[in-house]
Amino acid sequence: MTTFQLYFDDSGAREPDHKPSKERVDKIDHFALGGILVNENSVQPFLDQYYAFMKKWELTYPLHSTKIRGRRKEFAWLGKDQERGAAFLTELGSLVCALPYIAFACTVHRPGYNARYKDKHDGKPWMLCKTACAILVERAAKYADSQSGHLEIYFEGAGKHEDRDIIEYVKALKQDGMPFDQTSSQGYGALSAADFRRIVLGEPHRRTKATPMCQIADMVLYPIVKGRYDAAYAPYNALITHKKLIDCYLSEAELAAAGIKYSCFDNM
Repeated sequence: MTTFQLYFDDSGAREPDHKPSKERVDKIDHFALGGILVNENSVQPFLDQYYAFMKKWELTYPLHSTKIRGRRKEFAWLGKDQERGAAFLTELGSLVCALPYIAFACTVHRPGYNARYKDKHDGKPWMLCKTACAILVERAAKYADSQSGHLEIYFEGAGKHEDRDIIEYVKALKQDGMPFDQTSSQGYGALSAADFRRIVLGEPHRRTKATPMCQIADMVLYPIVKGRYDAAYAPYNALITHKKLIDCYLSEAELAAAGIKYSCFDNM
């Protein structure tokens, strides 16, 4: 059986009561887990393309979405040499859209999450990562299963406690199945604990930013998040154009249960 490798990263603060230092102009207030699913047979072609790009641009440090967008730290040169910077960004966009993967993600809108769940949980709703992890892993597992394959999980480490939580969330899926209310989640075709044990191989593996797939997961996740707040965001639309999102391979009827999940965006 083919094995699919899920590499994912996080974006935003996972605490429901997180208060940003100042309101963002783009109104983004979220937590997300997401990244790329790579067929094991595509790993070497993926790495060949990645390393060819890094060699051409003489990069000895990882690709990092926030630093690239902000022209900060190692990528400060993007703002100093505009012609070279523009060429780099164009080629980087082409790389991200050409690599062999399918992107999955779950983004939770914090204000909507609190409005829906805070009172139901006596002011202490789940950490947003619990919701995001369950949905992300389940939808990647559904795809792997639809291709008669297994799923391996790799995630970029975020900290001792955060990493432990991810591992425990996946263990719980294998032991108990999806953690959501069965009545309200009817219609989503939830996988059972037995399904998770059958599809998902072992426990999640922690990786660092040095892993090329983690870097691309980081590059892909922000546009997926941003695209829900701004549908005109060019990198998001490029992913759609090049069919890099799981949604591009699903029918309208399948999106709710198997596509990229945007949770608690009721009022947006």
